[in-house]
Formats: sequence, structure tokens, C-alpha cells
Amino acid sequence: MTNGNRDLLRRLNLKVPLILAPLAGGPSSPQLVAAASRAGALGSMGAAYSSPSGIAEFVAEVRKTTDRPFAINLFISHPPPKVLPEQVAQAIRRTERYRKELALPEPHLQSPKEADFDAQFEAVLRAKPAALSFIFGVLPRQHREAARKAGLFLIGAATTPEEARELEEAEVDAITLQGIEAGGHRAIFEPEAIDREIGVWDLLARCAPRAKVPLIAAGGIMTRDQIGLALERGAQAVQMGTAFLACKEAGTSTPYRAKLLESPVRKTKTTRVFSGRLARGMENRFLLEMESEPGGVLPFPAQNDFTRDLRNASVARGTAEFLSLWAGTGEGELWQGTAGELIARLFP
Repeated sequence: MTNGNRDLLRRLNLKVPLILAPLAGGPSSPQLVAAASRAGALGSMGAAYSSPSGIAEFVAEVRKTTDRPFAINLFISHPPPKVLPEQVAQAIRRTERYRKELALPEPHLQSPKEADFDAQFEAVLRAKPAALSFIFGVLPRQHREAARKAGLFLIGAATTPEEARELEEAEVDAITLQGIEAGGHRAIFEPEAIDREIGVWDLLARCAPRAKVPLIAAGGIMTRDQIGLALERGAQAVQMGTAFLACKEAGTSTPYRAKLLESPVRKTKTTRVFSGRLARGMENRFLLEMESEPGGVLPFPAQNDFTRDLRNASVARGTAEFLSLWAGTGEGELWQGTAGELIARLFP
């Protein structure tokens, strides 16, 4: 174990070098976050879509069952995109058959706007988690200063060595290196940027020799051997999400959970069709059909708002065909016991 590893574990008061990925949109339940933290890892709340009151309520639930450290994750905000009327009309035409099938009315899309980041951030400061993690860019200077004053450990996320250097220059406390294998939203800084699709092992090889802060490896990591390899290659911890999606405490919906458990080999790809930002998820009907005909996908976060009714109806109907089934490339049967049991298996 490197000095950096000891420092990361010491500063976050962790027993094992594991970060539970922030699984926003449902799976990241208070029970899952608390269970991971109780087991000695760093549980993480995916708060990107949460209101300030929702953050406070979530944190209160976590603290009912543990006083162990946990993190809250936010999306760095960007200026709202311009969405032209003709783009909306095309998106409506493109998804009309799905809404008819699900007995949904024609959508009325409001002007897109991201969550109120400043309000979310203030809620995080009031909650006082051990760490604040973030994706989609660099936390602005004034927020970094406020977070440090509050004693928060700052964890940024990078998909390229260049993004990692920007985070280092911003003096974050640790960097999650998100390989192309990772499930969920790609942490790419710019919303419309091309994904360079760098794998986690390549990222580690390119970043570890010159890293000045602890690195956290993320992407396709599912087993004890893979964890060991990441630590040997310069990571001070690993971040895992897909491996926990079927745990008892996860808030994963019934159709999502069933799709995850269909096969130990989950066929995934990156797509913009659900949110407008690149994200990796399991293939289903909506993803494949929308990808087959270009056009009709709005920019983030407009597309996320536009497809919410489809996703909600999919859960209500008990089908996974219109859900954003975020998952990484890691293979193997998913653990269906408790998160604590899984962590004990990974770190005996």
C-alpha cells in the first residue's frame, strides 16, 4: 500500500479502499449508502437531480443508521443549451410511437435548465458529509474555497489525462479516473465533446507516474483481483457501481434489476438518447431504435427532461425497454445479498 493510499484512507477514515459510485436516479438509496459506509467503504449519494430539501432528507436517513463517513456527488453546472422549436418538434415526432404505446400524452417541454447548483451546494455544506465529489468539470473556485472551509474532501472526476491535470491544478484532494468501461454518465467536462474512450488501465498508466494527488480507479472493476491490479498500478482506491446494483439495499427498480440479472454478460454501449449526455447503459429497445436513426435527441439536460415520462411509464409497466439501464462493462453474476456482505467478500 502506497503512502498516498494510507493518506486517502486516513483522511476519509475508511477501512477499505473502496468508493461506492454515486448511483443517481434511484439505485443510490440511503440504505445502500449507509450500508457501504458501515462496512468501511465510502458510501456516495448521487444528488445531481435532488432538491436541497431532498438532500437534507436523504442525509438524515443515512445518519439514522450510521455515523460513518459518506460522500455527496453533484453535476457541475453549465449554461443551459439553446433548444430550437424545430428540434423539439423533431424529438416529439421521433418518440411519438413510444408515447402512444405507453398511453402518454404529447410532451410539453419547458425551457431546459439544470438543477440549481448553488442551492444544492449550500445544502451539501449544511449536511457536512466527509466528501463532496463532482463530475462534468472543475468545481468553481468560490465553491472550492467554501468546501475547504467546511472541511470537505474534494473528489473530481476525469476521463483524460488533460482533465486530470486541470483538477490537480484546482487542488482537489483526489481524482476519480473514469475509464470508458464505467457505467452511467461519462464525466467528460464539455457536454458536446467527443469521447476519447480511454480505458481505466490506460488512464492509470498515463496519470499515476506524475500524479500529485490520490487516484481512484473506476470502470469495469468487479472482482477482488481487479481491485488488487488497480492498487498495484497506482490507484489508491477503486470506485464501483454496477457490482452493487442488485444488492438488497439498492433502490434499483424491479425491471432494471431483472434486466441486470438476465445474464452475467451485460451488453452495454454509450449513448445520448436518454439524457443528451454520453452515458453507458445496457442495450434495450429504446436505445437501439433511437441510435439507429440519427436526429431527434435534444442536448442535456433537455433530453433528460424529455424522456422522463417514458422512463417513469416503463417502470410502471414493469418493462425495461424504455429505461436508462446504466451499467458498466464488468462481467459476472451480480451479488444479491447485502452491500456489507459484498464488501466483505471483496476485502476479506
